Amino acid sequence: MDYKKDEIKQHILDTIEDYETRDVYELHNEMFNMDYYIIGRYEAKKWLGNQVFNVIDYIKEYENNHFGEVNTDFSEPEHVVNMYTYIVGEEMLWEMCDELELTDC
Repeated sequence: MDYKKDEIKQHILDTIEDYETRDVYELHNEMFNMDYYIIGRYEAKKWLGNQVFNVIDYIKEYENNHFGEVNTDFSEPEHVVNMYTYIVGEEMLWEMCDELELTDC
């Protein structure tokens, strides 16, 4: 799924200097787990737009493949956005590993 991938990539590029670590795992955790991408229900709904169900399906597939079950609360748009950006952020960091000179790639 490519929904807002360019925006998430730009977020990585814009904020990477805010973090001391260059370890891909730690950076992912700091960027997309410790800090939320979107805060607020209204902003999250707006961000999801007409792709909300595609995003939910993408999250379900990821969680089932990685955890064997789905844990995201889909009744909260903020949780949906932040889980989606967590997943895509991870993918993007791995794709950009060499470019960003990250470690443990």
